[in-house]
Amino acid sequence: MKKNQIATVLTFILMTISVACAQNKKESGKTSTASTTSTQSTSCAPIETGTANAQGQKPAFPGQTRACAVKSGVAFDVTVLAKGLDRPWAVEPLPNGDFLITEKSGQMRIVSANGRIGQPIGGLLPVEQGGVSGASEQGGLPPITARGQGGLLDVALSPNFASDRTIFWSFSEQREGGSGTSVARGVLTADSRNLEQVRVIFRALPTYDNSLHFGSRLAFGPEGKLYITLGDRFDKTTTRPQAQQLGSHLGKIIRINPDGSVPTDNPFAKQSGALPEIWSLGHRNLQSSTFDDQGRLWTVEHGAKGGDELNLIEKGKNYGWAIISYGEEYSGEPIPGNITAREGLEQPVYYWDPVIAPSGMQFYTGSAFPAWRNSIFIGGLASQKLVRLVIKDNRVVGEEHLLGERRQRIRDVRQGIDGALYVVTDQANGELWKITPKR
Repeated sequence: MKKNQIATVLTFILMTISVACAQNKKESGKTSTASTTSTQSTSCAPIETGTANAQGQKPAFPGQTRACAVKSGVAFDVTVLAKGLDRPWAVEPLPNGDFLITEKSGQMRIVSANGRIGQPIGGLLPVEQGGVSGASEQGGLPPITARGQGGLLDVALSPNFASDRTIFWSFSEQREGGSGTSVARGVLTADSRNLEQVRVIFRALPTYDNSLHFGSRLAFGPEGKLYITLGDRFDKTTTRPQAQQLGSHLGKIIRINPDGSVPTDNPFAKQSGALPEIWSLGHRNLQSSTFDDQGRLWTVEHGAKGGDELNLIEKGKNYGWAIISYGEEYSGEPIPGNITAREGLEQPVYYWDPVIAPSGMQFYTGSAFPAWRNSIFIGGLASQKLVRLVIKDNRVVGEEHLLGERRQRIRDVRQGIDGALYVVTDQANGELWKITPKR
């Protein structure tokens, strides 16, 4: 072939590639550097094709955002087990097939396996507000403030529930000078109608007077310790900076013993000026946490306008907020500093921009859905979806959106003893759903 013929062929190939790339960009609707970079690293259609809020940001590594859209092909049924719940915040399957449900307004109920809604469990009665320990010999709790994002929040069973019938729950506590996230424990009576031996085992400090960013999810680790996720209480100048301060609980993950004492192997237990309960720092507002089958803690936290984050939590690590962050302020202004990476601060495994508004989380290990095993499920509030993440080598390699056609805010998702998934919806007439293989 002559030189002029070779040049003509090469020119044609380059023009074809250029047109194809331009067409792909137009069809995907991507305008941000972040989305373009992520797409170039994969040969798949991305799950997210909308415009990012923070358009100038780049992911730190390929696949950190806008993962491949995947379809598992799983056929399933959704059964509405119960309706009429008052903004349910958490669902916790019980060993007998029933469910503990918390309602944001301050009630805890049991919904039976066939969907019968029980009366509020007794024992959640206001008592005189105590000191930091919060213990009450007579049972009952200090007042729950159910305004804004506050109220009765998460609930978790003791690892030894079958023998001790102990449960743990988090709530926004009304205190002198404001409010804060607290965690209590109590013993569920044999008839499941009341709580006894109720006492507060943890109070997040400092107290602050607003109704935002309380967190919080509760999860027991394989070693039997209780992990508590806490928000930064939102205030840009007063509380947000405390996510980086070891003298504050705000914007942290906390690790305590079931009796409220502090494990001696916590990373800052012997550090002067640090609160010994702290396990990790640099978080914004964590409403999702789960342990995987290897005993590792995964969390998802709310970003601002963009920047919801999936993190794999390690002891003593700093996850960056608000020194580094993806997304932008709700006002549309850059987050002060406007940087997404700094040495010594952890990168999220994955982030969303636009956001999913995450709440509730489950690492799936059941046998009912073999194709979903080892996936992470996350409830979506503003996105009104159940989000499934496919994880490989600690990276997100696929994302699937489910239940979007139902157009309801998903507050929590848990795996039952039968391998089914159970979901509660965030609304005044809240529902409990059961997700099972299609018959």
